[in-house]
Amino acid sequence: MGKALITTGVGWLILTGVGCSSTNKDLRYFLDANKVQVSAIEYRVSIPDAILIRAPRILEVDGLGGNIHPDGKITLPLLGDVKVVGMTAKEIALKLTELLRPYYKTPKVQVVVTGYNSKKFYVFGMVGGSNSGMGGTMGGTDFSGGARPYTGRDTLLDVLAGSGMSFLAWRSRIKIIRASPDKDERKTITIDLDRMIKKGDLTQNVLLEPNDIVYVPPTPLGWVGLRLQELLFPFSPIVQAYQYPASIMSANNVYENDDDDD
Repeated sequence: MGKALITTGVGWLILTGVGCSSTNKDLRYFLDANKVQVSAIEYRVSIPDAILIRAPRILEVDGLGGNIHPDGKITLPLLGDVKVVGMTAKEIALKLTELLRPYYKTPKVQVVVTGYNSKKFYVFGMVGGSNSGMGGTMGGTDFSGGARPYTGRDTLLDVLAGSGMSFLAWRSRIKIIRASPDKDERKTITIDLDRMIKKGDLTQNVLLEPNDIVYVPPTPLGWVGLRLQELLFPFSPIVQAYQYPASIMSANNVYENDDDDD
């Protein structure tokens, strides 16, 4: 039964991996969705994003900020409650500048977003630098798959470069899924990362949107290996039980040899 499952799975992967590359229409959909320039300046804050105010010589607000309250406001000395939800950092700075004019002749205010907490995108599959693709660490940094903060300037290359892809990753079949409750708005595109890197062709370096899902599938052989791990999993305690005494004996031999040398 296990052999049949693996054989069927390999056949399915080969069939789905050939002749199903994303069409130009699919690519245009993802690129057209981001025709308007999106950057950190254009990011619109929401609950519970965090901001920081920089206002030289205005001690009442300089260095203040924090998370946006559930009512969409921040509370500041001198100004009280200020509604900022739905505004960009630049718009918040302009609003605070106007509110400070009755108190200061030429107030100068800057605002930066310090916590992107309200919007997420997701990364799954062969990421994390682990053989299983179920998460892991690399260089002391957590690269496990899951939710990531959306900043408004997250491109596919940015995400993959920081995700520590497993050696099992099928780099030419990476998928971006644009999720939506409306089935007519759901779209999927397949990206060839190897082509992007080798050719320097960044036309498919899609700018992600909130709730996008990036899925890094395993290669066909990687898929077979993972299925074998699943089939052998019930027997792994038995294998470990046999390996454990052997490892103890090996360690004992090492220590005995060390004693003989003395």
